[in-house]
Amino acid sequence: MPVKNRFAELLPEITEWRRDIHQNPELLFDLPRTAAKVAGLLRDFGCDEVVEGIAKTGVVGVIKGKTDTSGRVIGLRADMDALPIIEATGLDYASKTPGKMHACGHDGHTAMLLGAAKYLAETRNFDGTAVVLFQPAEEGGGGGRVMVEEGVLERFGIQEVYGMHNLPGIPLGTFAIRPGPMMAAADQFQVVVTGKGGHAAKPHEGVDTTLAAAHIVVALQQISSRNVDPLKQVVVSVCTFRTETEAHNVIPQTVFLRGTVRSLEAEVRDYVEGRFRAVVEGIAAAHGATTEIKYERGYPVTLNAPDNTGYAVDVAQAVSGRVDTTVAPLMGGEDFSYMLNARPGAYIFLGNGDTASLHNPAYNFDDNAIPFGASWFAGMIEARMPAA
Repeated sequence: MPVKNRFAELLPEITEWRRDIHQNPELLFDLPRTAAKVAGLLRDFGCDEVVEGIAKTGVVGVIKGKTDTSGRVIGLRADMDALPIIEATGLDYASKTPGKMHACGHDGHTAMLLGAAKYLAETRNFDGTAVVLFQPAEEGGGGGRVMVEEGVLERFGIQEVYGMHNLPGIPLGTFAIRPGPMMAAADQFQVVVTGKGGHAAKPHEGVDTTLAAAHIVVALQQISSRNVDPLKQVVVSVCTFRTETEAHNVIPQTVFLRGTVRSLEAEVRDYVEGRFRAVVEGIAAAHGATTEIKYERGYPVTLNAPDNTGYAVDVAQAVSGRVDTTVAPLMGGEDFSYMLNARPGAYIFLGNGDTASLHNPAYNFDDNAIPFGASWFAGMIEARMPAA
């Protein structure tokens, strides 16, 4: 694939963009510098249209091919936001903003898609229209949902959409993808258990919320182990257990629990929410306590369409020759799922090598992955809209 040679040439320039973004991380929808840099580069490349301010700080670039007899429009998406993490890499291009870090590689995703946009604007060796989507607020803000709700897919006539994420732990330049569920639905909950506080030496005079909450935590684990088909993947994690007092001799009046539920199928997702409420309310009642439950649906399942997965595999195979099509789904969440709910497409992983894991203070995107990722982005446009 000729794309690979061009991206080897562009690697120093793309790396410079990536490291500049890495040094200046921004969070959620508050991406003024990152968005301005992306928009400025797209204009420099000669994109036919550059639109800013979608989902507050999202940026869209439109690149027309040499011909447009097909009338086809393909979208490519990259996320731009960082995380509220203190960087611990010690790199000379480490974050200059305390408490903010590109610990998930979105700087790399943005740089790779910028590189693909530069190449596509130079060559225009396709029949149709390429739309590059630079999205804010993937890390918990649902920027993908907001872009969809604001009509970005309809506005630019996007018919198919593709996305990519780097993945530590698989060899550099290797791709991994599967049809169907690729990443999990990510829901979250808050539970308040209320009883009757009192002196720890007289537990019979109160309603021990710590005990009730502890039973709730244990019982919730039975949802995945005893209530859901063992061939279906579900994660129920209670991540916060907090009482209203830290005294050694006080039974607290209230206990607060927070956590997350992950699932890969809509039916299982619905069932688990209902079972969760029944378990929490039943256990609390058995202990004489009451509960308040706030259960929020988060990102839906990231679902790869079978045909589009095949197209993505073909391009990945042409780029690197190393494609794992049996990779297991990840139980992490991804808001590219909103775009895949609205349009057929696929989401692929790109190996980052033996590096620290995502969301880790020591994580760093490997710039040597750039030619592979940028080639795949550009290759999807040329393969799905071949030159007439």
